Amino acid sequence: MGKGNRYTEDFKNTIIELYESGMSLAELNSEYGIAKSTIKSWVNSNKKIKIDENEEISAKEVLALKKEIAKIKEENEILKKAMAIFAKK
Repeated sequence: MGKGNRYTEDFKNTIIELYESGMSLAELNSEYGIAKSTIKSWVNSNKKIKIDENEEISAKEVLALKKEIAKIKEENEILKKAMAIFAKK
């Protein structure tokens, strides 16, 4: 996969697994042609954050949840305004 290509989640996960199993950034860069900074960002976004004894969440999942919360807040504001409009009628 060359420059400008969009990588699949499966491919990213494979690279992350290879890195976590001991391959260096330089080896992965040499073998797959992916920038070291790109690999590092994939690894960092996949790091797990311990929530409690039985649950972990990745940084990527936290960002997705933040986006979802923002969307829900926006939808709630729209619904509040619509309710106000209909209450006046």
